Amino acid sequence: MVKLVQGRYWCQNGAVKYRFLPIALVVLAACAPPASPAPSVAIPEVTVAEFLETLQTSKLPIVVNVWASWCLPCRAEAPLLREAALQYAGAVTFLGVNVQDRPDEAAAFIAEFRLDFDHVADPNRSIPATLGGVGVPITYFVAPGGEIISMHVGIIDERTLVSGINDLVRRP
Repeated sequence: MVKLVQGRYWCQNGAVKYRFLPIALVVLAACAPPASPAPSVAIPEVTVAEFLETLQTSKLPIVVNVWASWCLPCRAEAPLLREAALQYAGAVTFLGVNVQDRPDEAAAFIAEFRLDFDHVADPNRSIPATLGGVGVPITYFVAPGGEIISMHVGIIDERTLVSGINDLVRRP
């Protein structure tokens, strides 16, 4: 039999103290198995020459986004890039260039934001340096054949991204 006496529940075996329930739940949660890791995404490391060849041989316009997992503006613009890649699939290619990052952190970033387009690794920042860019994020709008039409340094907003893409797809 359980009865309430002086703000505590009592039973034959002694006090049932509910005030320790939150602590018990925290301890139990800490004992749970770890969450499964993000799926592994292999990001190939490429040379500048290989990257430029990819741009030059493309039959479609390309939006190149230079990013890093530790870059807060990159994290802010990632959902916009994901949505644009889905919206313009088949008309524009999206290509991510991960710079100065650990492979596991870059893979986790791609998985977290579900960036289902191709990415390459550039640990030394050689690609943006060759293309004339400094910092992250940088977005390049590249015409078929590899000509850079425009470049945007810093976080990109929807209006700027759509305008850059429209300039690419309207080109003869």
